[in-house]
Amino acid sequence: MNRHFDHYESRTPAPGTVAAWLVLGITPSERVPWWAAQWLADGHDGPALRELAGLNGREPYAVRDLLPAVLAEAGVELPMTLSAAASEAFRLIAELHLTGQAGALWVAQQVEQIVVHADYDYEVHALPLGQLYGLADEWEGGWGRTVEKLEAEVRARCIEQTQAT
Repeated sequence: MNRHFDHYESRTPAPGTVAAWLVLGITPSERVPWWAAQWLADGHDGPALRELAGLNGREPYAVRDLLPAVLAEAGVELPMTLSAAASEAFRLIAELHLTGQAGALWVAQQVEQIVVHADYDYEVHALPLGQLYGLADEWEGGWGRTVEKLEAEVRARCIEQTQAT
């Protein structure tokens, strides 16, 4: 299964998005030093950011240890709740889908991953995309609704998610 940050091959996510991923426990530590270097190039600065940009992707604990300080230097607060973090992650997933950069099945798979990482938190389930939990199983199992109806459900929830945030 592709992770949602795999859509960032050619661009760097914003520090706020990475903060949400950190809270959810899905931050790809192997990519973070590159993103830190990009944030430096974009005008962010600070000793923790410079240190993080100098690391390589094979140091996941060092990356995770430095990341909160880097985000603080960038003026980004970590989301206080799992639902706030999931809302940010879901917003990005919805935008990727609505702009044609991600398919509906992929969206459903990402929802599954985030809900699991959020330990099935009720508030995460209540978010527009959180309500898609279980849809990937229906889709991949070939039971239930048609593909067209599943795609329509994903699109509707993506629209609702972007309007909610």
